[in-house]
Amino acid sequence: MRPIQTIIILVTFLCFLIDAATIPEEHRQRISDDTNGKRLEPRGTTRRPRKPGHKRKKKDEGMPKYFHEPGRTQLGNHYDSRYHHGIQDYADRKDTQMHMLRAYLTFFHVNHIETWLAHGTLLGWWWNGKMLPWDWDIDTQVSGSTLKYLGEHWNRTHYGYVSNDDPPVKRTYLLDINPASIERERGNGNNIIDARWIDTRNGLYIDITGLSETHPDDQPGVWACKNYHRYHTTDLYPMRETMYEGVIAKVPYAYDRILTQEYEEKALVLTDYQGHRWDPIVKEWLQKSEAELEEDRKEKEAADRIKKAQKKREGEKKEEADKREEAKKEKKIQEQERKDKEKAEKEKEKADGKAEVQRLKEQQFLMREKSKKKQEVEQQPQTPDKAANNSNVDAPYIAKAREQLDGAARI
Repeated sequence: MRPIQTIIILVTFLCFLIDAATIPEEHRQRISDDTNGKRLEPRGTTRRPRKPGHKRKKKDEGMPKYFHEPGRTQLGNHYDSRYHHGIQDYADRKDTQMHMLRAYLTFFHVNHIETWLAHGTLLGWWWNGKMLPWDWDIDTQVSGSTLKYLGEHWNRTHYGYVSNDDPPVKRTYLLDINPASIERERGNGNNIIDARWIDTRNGLYIDITGLSETHPDDQPGVWACKNYHRYHTTDLYPMRETMYEGVIAKVPYAYDRILTQEYEEKALVLTDYQGHRWDPIVKEWLQKSEAELEEDRKEKEAADRIKKAQKKREGEKKEEADKREEAKKEKKIQEQERKDKEKAEKEKEKADGKAEVQRLKEQQFLMREKSKKKQEVEQQPQTPDKAANNSNVDAPYIAKAREQLDGAARI
């Protein structure tokens, strides 16, 4: 190692020792606590104790919500809090929505700004060119470039509307563009509505959402809003000019495909919905009378009873089927146990037979060995003592043999 490198290392080590010696005692404690999983505090600071019930603030992940609704009830979510004075009745709401739509469409048409009907509002147009009478939502769409143009030139505009009725209806509407509309992704979900057309008398509004090609590189020609509705360019353009609530309006080119994708085909054929029935003669959704609603209620209760009874029968059938299946499984298990038992017994018998064969083989082997030894003894030369011993050994057998011969002779 070179001398200069050695000097640098020594100086660095000395600086570290001096710095460690100057750390106050409480800071040393914090450093040692950090090895136990606690946070290391900056030098010269102290941690404030948290108050009981204190909650850590969540990190702000986007812009706060711009449009606010009074809520409290489901219907309350269809009003802007700034102009809300109470829930409108059926007739007043329909009147408000009709004139609000006429004013909106007229304003955009006169100023050559493109907008078109969307969602349930488009579905109402499909049936008879009017609002669905039970629908509290009014939805329209614009392109992202149009939304930007509205924010730069028409934001916070108050539009004075006078109808052609006799007597004429006079209303004032506010076009309010959400500052978060410049963000074309959903973000934190607080600002999926980009703008509103608001009736300043009662707070009812039209939702305006922008469509943009948010991913032109990966998904060219796909237009999306912040609420995950997606459309192809050929679904939207060229726009079709039509009439809606008595004024000029525009609808997407492939409106039928858009509606079936969003609501399925039943929305285009169902003629009884939300306390209204479709009258094909007058081409109107008519509100049902109290007698009709009571009849519907009774029919629904009867249908629910039938459905409940059918569900009960299906449940009983399923229970019986499950029992049969369980019995079948139990029988199969018992049969398998029987087979396993028979197999075990056969294997035991086989093992016992093998053991008996082995025992007999060993016995035969011992007998052969004994016979072999006896032959070896007999073949050895015998001395008179051994011969006497052998004769003594064989004497009982010889005597027994003689007795058997004598007995045979006597017979």
